[in-house]
Amino acid sequence: MHTAKENILAVREDPLALIPWIATKLNSIWLRRTYRFAEFGRGVIVHCSCEIRRSVSPDIKLGDNVHLAPDVWINVVGGSQDTEPKIVIGSGSGIGRRSTISARNRIVLEADVLLAPSVLIMDHNHEFSDIAKPIHAQGVTSGGRIFIGRNCWLGHGAVVVCNRGELNLGRNSVVGANSVVTRSFPAFSIIAGSPARLIKTYDHQSKKWVKSNG
Repeated sequence: MHTAKENILAVREDPLALIPWIATKLNSIWLRRTYRFAEFGRGVIVHCSCEIRRSVSPDIKLGDNVHLAPDVWINVVGGSQDTEPKIVIGSGSGIGRRSTISARNRIVLEADVLLAPSVLIMDHNHEFSDIAKPIHAQGVTSGGRIFIGRNCWLGHGAVVVCNRGELNLGRNSVVGANSVVTRSFPAFSIIAGSPARLIKTYDHQSKKWVKSNG
């Protein structure tokens, strides 16, 4: 995800970089004016290569200054009867290139959440219980709900999946690269592994990250 200054430098290095920058600017304007998002905040940037279907835009809420990097896929699948937005991305959040957020029920990223490239967040899965049917013909599971607290950082290739109930990742938590998160963790946690486990927690008294005993 590039800042405005980095975009200017890129254009100076290679004038052709202006083409995707203009396309992204136009794409963001087009989405704002013609798609029916639940909310499309000020300063939102959606790269021209991102995939968001017009039909699912009413189920998506984007806060101010949200940035979607190249090749991000924001997806909503049918089945839930809830009327609230299925995907909420809070103000100041950045979604890294090639990342996927796919919701059936509800996925909430609070303010200033940062996703590295190739992160997957999904509150459901493909149904595979009937071995007599192809998996692609079985639809998706009923799934759960995912809440990621403000100022969390998810490393490259991290996966957050909830097949039932609620998965809560507390604020100011860090998820290591290529970790698989399938359960909740408290605020101020560093987690890593497959499945992810608690590595460190933040000690407010010493103002340091300390190794977890768990």
